[in-house]
Amino acid sequence: MLKWAWMLPLLVVLQGCIPSYKFNGSALNYDIYKTIDITEFPIRAALVYPPLQQTFENKLLDTVTRQTRLQEIDGNADLEMTGEITGYSLSPQSVGEDAYATETRLTITVRVKYTDTKNPSNDIDQSFSAYRQFSSTLMLTDVQDDLCNEICDELVNLIFNATLGNW
Repeated sequence: MLKWAWMLPLLVVLQGCIPSYKFNGSALNYDIYKTIDITEFPIRAALVYPPLQQTFENKLLDTVTRQTRLQEIDGNADLEMTGEITGYSLSPQSVGEDAYATETRLTITVRVKYTDTKNPSNDIDQSFSAYRQFSSTLMLTDVQDDLCNEICDELVNLIFNATLGNW
């Protein structure tokens, strides 16, 4: 028993030396990047759900402020994010025995233009899409808010990782 007693303090010391990594933040150099300008994302889709714009913008701004130390300002920022909601569509997915759709897919597409004024090679002009399916027995108006929240969460994560996350 005493042979192994010397290892106990060593294990305690080594346990405190285990590195840990968080993959929910950004990979920004805060000595260079201090500000970001996030503009409105107007709806340019053929089908319009008015609360979508505010929901998306709030989630995007909230994610940036929670996961970075960037200060959001209007105009002349180190980083700029602009865009528009270009798609809001419904499409049938599964067909039942009676030849009617049993599931419907709601897809939202957002075009984002990300400008890095310090390093233009990081600029992005890209569209991001996400979707959720729901039973065709449900009315869209009954599930629309929840679906839009879930889809916006996914879109914001995709956008954050492609721009500020720099993965």
